[in-house]
Amino acid sequence: MKKLSLIFIMVIAAFSSYAQSSFKEDVDVLQSLYGKTKSDLVKQYMNLSDTQSAAFAKVYDDYETQRKALGQTKFQLINDYAANYETLTDAKADELAKGTLKNHIGYEKLYCKTYSKAKKAIGAINAAKFIQLEVYLQTIIRSEILEAIPFIGELDKSKVQ
Repeated sequence: MKKLSLIFIMVIAAFSSYAQSSFKEDVDVLQSLYGKTKSDLVKQYMNLSDTQSAAFAKVYDDYETQRKALGQTKFQLINDYAANYETLTDAKADELAKGTLKNHIGYEKLYCKTYSKAKKAIGAINAAKFIQLEVYLQTIIRSEILEAIPFIGELDKSKVQ
């Protein structure tokens, strides 16, 4: 797993190097890097037979399409937070919190739906293996994002000290 985290830390680092570009470009760069690298990583980690790989391909492609849509929403929420951070109101904080919670629930629902489909295609052990990998990778990404953005009120505290 340490090897996996190094690969994804490099992807996150590559994404941050594009931080000066527009939001649309950031999403495109992240998804192209993450999607390709991730696809190769999933193939290597899953180590499926040719028959299993063929059966899993549609499940994986469907999953990736939906995951990327959730990822776009997540980055839109982050950009909205950044744009409104210094002037955050109760109404905007409520909107962002609800959007973030809905996004997290969307990921959880996607994991459940994908697990059921993958279990039919490649068996419960391999389906669980895939979901375990996905949760691990998304946790790394979520952690990196949380480390990169300030908590609400954090800038105000730094002005006082």
